Amino acid sequence: MADTLHKNYIGGAWRAGVDTIDNRNPSDLGDSLGAFAQADAAQTREAIDAARHAQPAWAQAGLEARYTALLAIGTELMARAEALGRELSREEGKPLAEGKGEFYRAGQFFHYYAAEVHRQMGDVADSVRPGIEVLAQREPVGVVGVISPWNFPIATAAWKIAPALAFGNAVVWKPANLVPASAWYFAEIVSRQNLPAGVFNLVMGRGGEVGDTLVSAPDIDAITFTGSVETGRRVGLRAMQNLTRVQMEMGSKNPLVVLDDADLDTAVQCAFVGGYSGSGQKCTASSRLIVADGIHDRFVEALSERLAAARVGHALDPSTAIGPVVDAGQLQSDLDWIETARREGAAIAVGGSVASADTEGYFLQPTLFTGTRNDMRINQEEMFGPMASVIRVSDAHEALQVANDTRFGLTAGIVTESLSAANHFRRQARFGCTMVNLPTAGTDYHVPFGGRGESSYGPREQGQYAREFYTQVKTSYVRIGEP
Repeated sequence: MADTLHKNYIGGAWRAGVDTIDNRNPSDLGDSLGAFAQADAAQTREAIDAARHAQPAWAQAGLEARYTALLAIGTELMARAEALGRELSREEGKPLAEGKGEFYRAGQFFHYYAAEVHRQMGDVADSVRPGIEVLAQREPVGVVGVISPWNFPIATAAWKIAPALAFGNAVVWKPANLVPASAWYFAEIVSRQNLPAGVFNLVMGRGGEVGDTLVSAPDIDAITFTGSVETGRRVGLRAMQNLTRVQMEMGSKNPLVVLDDADLDTAVQCAFVGGYSGSGQKCTASSRLIVADGIHDRFVEALSERLAAARVGHALDPSTAIGPVVDAGQLQSDLDWIETARREGAAIAVGGSVASADTEGYFLQPTLFTGTRNDMRINQEEMFGPMASVIRVSDAHEALQVANDTRFGLTAGIVTESLSAANHFRRQARFGCTMVNLPTAGTDYHVPFGGRGESSYGPREQGQYAREFYTQVKTSYVRIGEP
């Protein structure tokens, strides 16, 4: 694969770009996944034109054609999850089990939305005027620009692309440039389905060229974006120039509350999985651990032991618990956050430096900050690494106040044996998703996903709620005459 040029997919044909990039394994910098084409603004516009031309035929193709295509894509993604998940882990750095699981989950998204194709029902009502019937039905938005992130290169793309296609839209997809291999494998599967040429397009390239062209194009009807708050603001401003529909998932600073009555093993498991799986590179990661006085010391000791014992290493090694971070820039950012924590007065219970490994890669020890306050930068800004802070509180009331003291609002969790405390937190926490005795990372594909504040903008993703973004409602009046 290393010697092969992997091309963009535009208008039903594989196209070389204006340049290429070499895709390196963050677990082993000597391992190349190959050369990947880079589109420019002109090729991006060609993809948009192809999508615009093809979309009406796809919308009129009939439910069975859409159902069959989505079902086939999902089936192949799941059948090849082990092999393709290995390539995802090589490329992004998450442990092998997570890479395989992500491709399998992508297939589940396509199976779910294949079923949703047959569930599209309209509403019929009598008019306030005699002899007139009113029909309300959903139609495709048109051409959807998809901009997906590097941390979940296939799962996030799938939960955007599957509903877009299911509801009769055409897609122009710009994946993150750090993870072109996962995108290319996915596109190759889609390319073999019976879709009109141009309904699905892959344009790999830099955000400043491909992404900007996509979000600024007047022929794009909707943009769905997952990424940073800063980039999201630019996407929104550019899209609004054309009044383009926008859906965005952005930053987070998710809390996990641990009350005095919590089961210690459950609390440690929730903190470890929520804060450190995927090297903490998740928008749902719990990077603020808000812990009550009565359990604080036992929790810190137990979590520190768990982190110290966790093996940091090559993503493809089955014994690896925590893989590398995605690239040199992310590693340096994480190290900068560790220095910021020290300057702010935080103590480091475990970790705090680069980890040694058998291969040259971007490895960082899982790090736990203690003695922190919620007003510290490390507790107000997203760090996106294998790091979390402990904030000591007196009781459940203070814990809720601290949890809500953030400009973000994606996920929040609580560990407690009290049903009343859990329900109070679930109802009062100002977040889009709340978890009780579960990690903050980990959501289902058949229910809505999204947050509040600076975490999200626009309609929810996933489940039946996705139709609010990928369709528009038409109301028709029909004179049926008098009986």
